[in-house]
Amino acid sequence: MNGFLTTDRPTRRTLKTAIGCVGVGLHSGRRVSLTLRPAAAGTGILFRRTDLGIDIPARFDRVMDTRLCTALVAEDAPQARIGTVEHVMAALAGTGITDALVEVDAAEVPILDGSAAPFVFLIDCAGTVALPGAAPVIEVLKTVRVADGEAFAELQPAREPGFTAALGIDFPATAIGTQQLSLRLSPAAFRAQLADARTFALAEDIARLRAAGLAQGGSLSNAVVVDGPLVLNPGGLRRPDEFVRHKLLDAVGDLALAGAALSARFVGHRSGHGLNNRVLRALFADSAAWRLVDGEAAADGVATRLPAAAAPAVA
Repeated sequence: MNGFLTTDRPTRRTLKTAIGCVGVGLHSGRRVSLTLRPAAAGTGILFRRTDLGIDIPARFDRVMDTRLCTALVAEDAPQARIGTVEHVMAALAGTGITDALVEVDAAEVPILDGSAAPFVFLIDCAGTVALPGAAPVIEVLKTVRVADGEAFAELQPAREPGFTAALGIDFPATAIGTQQLSLRLSPAAFRAQLADARTFALAEDIARLRAAGLAQGGSLSNAVVVDGPLVLNPGGLRRPDEFVRHKLLDAVGDLALAGAALSARFVGHRSGHGLNNRVLRALFADSAAWRLVDGEAAADGVATRLPAAAAPAVA
């Protein structure tokens, strides 16, 4: 889903100029430099580990880890990993960028404030420009569903052209509880409804995560921390339902790894990175469940970026 489908023939877009930032990795705690660069039509979204000189396409079958983030790995270089790609992917999709190069000099995208808003700000500062040709669109033709206990994720045929999503969450922490959100996604809706929703964690889980080598760069400046009924961040929440909005933001970023815009309806309950990736794998494993609706797709290389059969799901 490189960009939301807002017209019958969405246009390709890239950045006008390169722009960068520096931050820390949420899980590694390491300093990371990130640069967004323009790319030619047909490139799609491509990550580059500048410290290794290795490129990794932003594609669902390159996902190798979904523990608390979505991480990609190069096909022939397993040491080349890029974690926490979901927020920058959501920002690129949400602003209609179909082709871009994302450079990082470490194994994780910087977390910044824990939302997609800083990446949207960078994209706005750089500006965008139309590229030749219509953007490809993946149309979901029949419902695919994956589940893990009570949690599930579905992709359904679109009821109207475009991408809509409905998500529900249910957490024992009373500050979160049960929340639901349903949206028709467009660049305007993404900016207004999802972009600034931050990642979150339960206070009782932090010590365990750090003992496992995760959340080393986490702080109240880049995550909402909840302790029972309390939100520990001095500024509180940006919205009363910031939690479900962030989960839907994650889903947008994860589903952007389809490789082209989705014309579909996403429905999830307690879904996370793992189920979001598994539902894409289930979709592309069934050739009767989807089609490329833009005739230019094969010519610009998108068809070659969509495997005929999906690889086994990751944990």
